[in-house]
Amino acid sequence: MNRKPVRNVAFDVGRVLFRWDMTCLYGEMIDDPAELEYVLSHVVTEEWHFEHDSGRDLAELVTERKLLFPRHGAVIDAYAERFLESIPGPVPGSHELVAELDERGVPLFAITNFASEFWARFRPDQPVFDHFRDIVVSGIEKLAKPAPAIFELAASRFGIDPAETLFIDDNDANIAAAERLGWQVHLFRDASALRDDLAQRGLIAA
Repeated sequence: MNRKPVRNVAFDVGRVLFRWDMTCLYGEMIDDPAELEYVLSHVVTEEWHFEHDSGRDLAELVTERKLLFPRHGAVIDAYAERFLESIPGPVPGSHELVAELDERGVPLFAITNFASEFWARFRPDQPVFDHFRDIVVSGIEKLAKPAPAIFELAASRFGIDPAETLFIDDNDANIAAAERLGWQVHLFRDASALRDDLAQRGLIAA
């Protein structure tokens, strides 16, 4: 079956547009490598963080976690208070691609798993998002990828046809979910490979 030409591009944010690594925060706090590994694999895990991305209240999560890990109150508080330190900067090359697509008039959108409180702190200082026509944020909508509902909401709100839209994400499950719903997809590994894909689709200059 022939694919339709891509008319719109929808980006993920974490690990596609911006680096995200909890060790950037906790590596500054914890000197012992074994303790750092324990914290990241048992206390402040990506799975637990995903609950906040999905819309659970931050204060509730923190209180609950402290009861489970009373010895780690300081690192749990740091998650709530210093989360943005886990986002050390842009993914190399990605912001340049956003700018090139925007200059060529390609409508840009984003679908991100991002907690509402953290998004409110992060968004105002990031001008790259000014290129985007709309952004669906999981913590605001209380829907998170890879649930089909967040992709359906995005397509409806953006006013786009998924079959004419390229969705870019670094997570295999998110890519698979979007593809099942008829989106064209790119599994992100680095900006160079994405550049090649965009050029092949005629969205940027080769």
